[in-house]
Amino acid sequence: MVVIGYHASHEQHSPGELLTLAQLAEAAGFESAMCSDHLAPWTRGQGHSGFAWTWLGAAMATTSIPFGVVNAPGQRYHPVIIAQAIATVEQMFPRRFWVAFGSGEALNEHVTGDAWPAKAERQQRLVESVALIRSLLAGERVSVDGAIRAHDARIWSLPVRTSPLLGAAVSPETAGWVAGWSEGLITVGATPERARAVLGRYRAARGAGEARLQIHLSLGDSDDEALAAARAQWAHSTIPEELLPELDEPEEFEARIGASDEALREAVVIDSSTERMAERLARLAEGFDHIYLHHVGQDQRAFLRRCEAELLPALRDLL
Repeated sequence: MVVIGYHASHEQHSPGELLTLAQLAEAAGFESAMCSDHLAPWTRGQGHSGFAWTWLGAAMATTSIPFGVVNAPGQRYHPVIIAQAIATVEQMFPRRFWVAFGSGEALNEHVTGDAWPAKAERQQRLVESVALIRSLLAGERVSVDGAIRAHDARIWSLPVRTSPLLGAAVSPETAGWVAGWSEGLITVGATPERARAVLGRYRAARGAGEARLQIHLSLGDSDDEALAAARAQWAHSTIPEELLPELDEPEEFEARIGASDEALREAVVIDSSTERMAERLARLAEGFDHIYLHHVGQDQRAFLRRCEAELLPALRDLL
């Protein structure tokens, strides 16, 4: 059975409101949750970006479902600090936490004042960061001097066991690369063809572990309302994927948005019918072990009510 999770978007809601939404999502029938880990929103209209790790402690203490986060170690976060954060969360909430790693975006990382590396350098830094984190979570005492530097580092408060360390990939090419070091995959997709291309490349490269899919969607009372909500909050997703890691500020994303309705529908699952939405989500879920629904509209409470009454029952019947 595919696990159906809720995506908590720090870019779009204040931390306090998002905490309430996570609690409401569990009450509505979601079996798990995940959140973003940003310093800045994608656009000024989103308007928020709380600190994910503080929020995770509160969210997990006030719910009983598993949570996950996608993190970019190496620049804004030193990997030793992330290893400590993972160990603390997993020690407090055994078997309820997972983390996936990606190479990040300049949007969140440029604030350190360090140059934003080219993709090959970012990937090397990520591989070294994950290796360091894995060693520290195994209780080892580690010094390294490469793309990442650490001196005599160790984590003192360790959990009894740690979850697999996953890799985040948007493109099939990155999924094939991620397969070489990760213990599971998370990707994002709004079309079955795109989702299966990424998953297929990961498995073809002998990628192991569970596969997770985050789905951006907009469910409205009418198709026009759903489309308008997607345009207002998630139009940056139509920017070419090679540019997404390179832009520094929300204003730069806004300047490059020129999304047609067709492009927006390729990036976000847009519909007004919960029956049709359930059918589309079920097709997207094929081959994946977990899916996370991210309603990009601002009215999350109305979305969660429709999930409880209509969407989740229909989707579970199909899955």
